Amino acid sequence: MNHRLPQTEKKDWKEVPLEHYTELYAQLDPLAAAARCNIDYDTGEQKFSIRLMGAEYRLAFPEFKIETEVGADDTSISEKILLMRYLCEGRWTAPRGKQLSYREVPWGEVYFKSFEGRCLARFARTFGADPQSFNRVMEAAPLKAEKIPKNEFAYRFEFASNLSMSLFLWQADDEFPASAQILFDDNVPAAFSAEDIVVAGEVVITRLKALAAAL
Repeated sequence: MNHRLPQTEKKDWKEVPLEHYTELYAQLDPLAAAARCNIDYDTGEQKFSIRLMGAEYRLAFPEFKIETEVGADDTSISEKILLMRYLCEGRWTAPRGKQLSYREVPWGEVYFKSFEGRCLARFARTFGADPQSFNRVMEAAPLKAEKIPKNEFAYRFEFASNLSMSLFLWQADDEFPASAQILFDDNVPAAFSAEDIVVAGEVVITRLKALAAAL
């Protein structure tokens, strides 16, 4: 998803893919997209319903516009692109009970360095010094996260509608720095490409950091 702009253009680099996917989104067959992604579509209001990090969103169609439970759109450009890419290109499949590391998803080895820096290292930096704040965030509404047994700082939760991931955190000690791992339910690679999964990881960390600051 590389989009090069002439030197004279001053648009943010995310604006071109946002415009591109807004156009693709408008061309969707909404009922087919809803069935493919296992989400609801209200034919009367012409809106998709999808959850993201525990919040309910309504996506207007064919003109892309997001409504939340409180009215204002609080999604970032990255989140908008991710949601549109899912509706345009992704597919929901039933999970088979296995969890995958990023290296195990298709093309994960190719993009692992990016995932490691943008997601794993950032996650460890954000919460490694205060892992109890991570627990407080995961146990607070609206995530409804499930504590993973035998791990002091580990939770499984729904990232987007019927698509879940698990976060693991190990705090620093005298010998080792803080470290982290993220595992994905085995249906996530059908919904998102390896590049999109990196963005999904960034979205999760950004939102958790904001939730932690608000507690």
